[in-house]
Amino acid sequence: MSTIQPVRGTHDLIGEDQRRYAHVVSTARHHAGLYGFEEWATPIFEDTRVFSRSLGDTSDVVSKEMYSFSDRDGESLTLRPEGTAAICRALVTNGLTQSLPQKVFYAGPMFRYERPQKGRYRQFHQIGAELLGAAEPLADAEAIALGYQILTALGVADDVTLELNTLGDTASREAWRAALVSYFSGYKDKLSEDSLIRLEKNPLRILDSKDANDRALVANAPMMEEHLTPDAKAFWLDLRQTLDGFGIAYQINASIVRGLDYYNHTTFEFVTRKLGSQGTVMAGGRYDGLVQQMGGPEVPSIGWAAGVERLSMLLEAAPAVPQSVVIVPVGAPDNAAVFKILQSLRQQGVRVEIGYKGSLRKRMERAGKQNASHVLFLGEDELARGAFRVKTMASGQEQEVSHDRLLSDAKAVFAASGDTSL
Repeated sequence: MSTIQPVRGTHDLIGEDQRRYAHVVSTARHHAGLYGFEEWATPIFEDTRVFSRSLGDTSDVVSKEMYSFSDRDGESLTLRPEGTAAICRALVTNGLTQSLPQKVFYAGPMFRYERPQKGRYRQFHQIGAELLGAAEPLADAEAIALGYQILTALGVADDVTLELNTLGDTASREAWRAALVSYFSGYKDKLSEDSLIRLEKNPLRILDSKDANDRALVANAPMMEEHLTPDAKAFWLDLRQTLDGFGIAYQINASIVRGLDYYNHTTFEFVTRKLGSQGTVMAGGRYDGLVQQMGGPEVPSIGWAAGVERLSMLLEAAPAVPQSVVIVPVGAPDNAAVFKILQSLRQQGVRVEIGYKGSLRKRMERAGKQNASHVLFLGEDELARGAFRVKTMASGQEQEVSHDRLLSDAKAVFAASGDTSL
């Protein structure tokens, strides 16, 4: 029987990959907390309408990429392709629309049926932040500042550029939409089949087209900035001035329209050139109408999401394997006494492993492979005397430690013998 492989587009997180993943998520979680964001966890599958309503029937995600299925009761369910819609659904169904603003951080797996490539999987992982219930440009700037701080903490901020655009308010978008319809209608014979459909349902989608002929037409299409209302212009100016106040550099990129239906005003992406064509590592924008689509009131909101796999690839180096204290029994000591010491060290917050079996030489070899910082020798003689040998692996030096000190202040014992990480 052939070995069963992971499903195409999925991957195991083991060893270095897992350490990179955990480092990205824990770093993001910590800094989100500094900004007052609380973590939410929504189900990984939802009623299909959560995503079909919010993402739009003309989006590639809904039309081509969602993993949808019928359960035994005939209900249409979908593995979540992104996190924002689920957060908005949770805001409504948990009765939190009267307790605004809500600042939400999330992390977890997402699912899209697309061609696997570098940094892109069919099951992938995202971190995200949503600031729900704040209409001011300051909220947009703060969400972007949080993203930038996370990238800085990960050591990758110098490798990314913040690109910024505006989609204006409703009146601006309607005027722009009319201009786009008029423009693209003159090139129906040159548009791709997908873009002809988009022209009827949502012409802004044409701006996302990857078709080469479409791209050539998009280059000369009407610009949003030409159709901004006075209010939208004021919002756009305020946002940029606030980002200047935060000291966050950006470049204006008028082609960032985002691929989802619920965005307005701010759209942005943090992009890099270090990952080839998969250059976007964090992206988001303002979506003032999404909560209303979930059955709630209109709630002004801003948020972003970032791919953990792509951020992991940007890390200079994987976090090191955590060091442990390894207990090596010598001879045939009393197991109960050994176990008592083992558990006492763990209760004091020391990472401890035990050498299960084998000769002393083999156990020491294994301790080296376990990246041990110290070896604690526990034999019949040591237990009888109430004094134990501790070997510092880096220097090879040994010291003797009393039973009482080991069980009362283990961290100080190992720090004093050269391990400052405990």
